[in-house]
Amino acid sequence: MPIREFHCPDCSNDFEKIVKASQELSEVTCPSCGGNHLEKKLSTFSARANASANSAAAPMGCPGGMCSMPGMCGAGRN
Repeated sequence: MPIREFHCPDCSNDFEKIVKASQELSEVTCPSCGGNHLEKKLSTFSARANASANSAAAPMGCPGGMCSMPGMCGAGRN
């Protein structure tokens, strides 16, 4: 079930609620005032990568392994 964001114009409350996709907007009520004259807000999302920040920033090694400073020779760059 998705989390939806709502705004209640009656009491100016912004809130999130887990709702079924088939659930009508009129069935959702404001947890602050109990009103059902709600507006759907545009929701944003974020994605989480599996790689750590350190592994993403690590330079590529020299394909031949001959460099004393891996990634500095430019080998493997486009």
